[in-house]
Amino acid sequence: MTAYIIRRLLHLIPVLIGMTLITFSIVHLIPGNPAQTILGEAATQEAVKNLEESMGLNEPYIKQYGIYVTDLLKGDLGTSLRTKAAITKEIWPHIAATFELTFFAMLFAIFIGVNAGIISAWKQNSWFDFLAMLFALVGVSIPVFWLALMEQWVFAQELGWFPAYGRENSRDPIAAITQFYVLDALIHLDFPRVFTILKHLLLPSIALGTIPMAIIARMTRSSMLEVMQSDYIRTVRAKGGGQFLVIYKHALKNATIPVLTVIGLQTGVLLGGAILTETIFSWPGIGRYVFEAINYRDYPVIQSGILVIAFLFVMINLIVDILYTYIDPRIKY
Repeated sequence: MTAYIIRRLLHLIPVLIGMTLITFSIVHLIPGNPAQTILGEAATQEAVKNLEESMGLNEPYIKQYGIYVTDLLKGDLGTSLRTKAAITKEIWPHIAATFELTFFAMLFAIFIGVNAGIISAWKQNSWFDFLAMLFALVGVSIPVFWLALMEQWVFAQELGWFPAYGRENSRDPIAAITQFYVLDALIHLDFPRVFTILKHLLLPSIALGTIPMAIIARMTRSSMLEVMQSDYIRTVRAKGGGQFLVIYKHALKNATIPVLTVIGLQTGVLLGGAILTETIFSWPGIGRYVFEAINYRDYPVIQSGILVIAFLFVMINLIVDILYTYIDPRIKY
C-alpha cells in the first residue's frame, strides 16, 4: 500500500506541472497587453508600466514561470489586485466555506442516494423502486439554480423555517478558529450556535447535493443488481443467508467501487462548480470568490482560485484510488 501511494504521488508531479502551466498562461492568453486589459482603457501609461513591473510581465516567459512556480513552492499565491492583500491569507476562509458546504451536500447525497439505491435493488420493480428512480430522474434533471430559488421561496420566505442566505447570523459573528464554522462552534461548546449554523447549511446543501444524490442512487441500484446476480451471492443464498445479510455483508462492499468513483468525481465537481449555489445563498465560498475576481478582472486571484480547485480535484481522485485498494484488496496497481 505504501509503495502504491508513493507511486501515485510521483504520478501527480507531471499533472501538477501541467496545472501550473495552464493557470500561469491565463494572463498571457489575454489578447493585447494584459496590464492594460486589467487596468482598463482609461489607465495611464505609467500605471500600466507599474503593473507590468509588479507582475513581472516585462521579463521573459520562462523566467516569469520560474518565479511563479518558486513562489508557489514557498506558499505564495501572489497579491490581489483589488484588495492588495496576500491571496494566501484571503483564500483560506473561502476554501473552508466551500469544503464545509460540499461536505454536508455530499453527506446528504450519499446517505439518501446509497440507501435509496440499495432498497430499489432489494425491492426491484416494486412501487418504491419506481418512485425512487422517478425522483432520481427528476433530481438529475432539475436545474440547481431553480431548486435553490424554490427552496428560498418555500422554506425561507413563506414558512420562515430556515435562513435564506449566509453562513451564520451576521449580527453575532463567530470567533472563527479553523474557519469551519460547525467545528469552531463545537470547539467553543456553543451548541445553540451549532444548531444555527446547521440551519444555514441545510438549504444550500440540499440544492447542491440533489444532482449527486440522484446519480449515486441510480449507480448504486445498477451496481447492486449486477453484484446480486453473481455466483457467490447465489452460494450465500443457497446456504440460507437472509436478504439483509446478503445485501449488507456480501453484496454492498463489492458494489461500492463504481459508486465510490461517482462520489469522488461529484465531490470534485461540487468543489469547483458551486458558484451558482454560493451566489444564490450568499455563501462566501471559493466559487463566489473567483466569480467576484472575474468581475473585477483580478487575474492573480483567478489564477490562484483555479489552481486550488484543480489541486483539490486531483487530491480527491488520489484518495478515491487509495480507497479502491482498501475496499477490494484484489485490485493491484
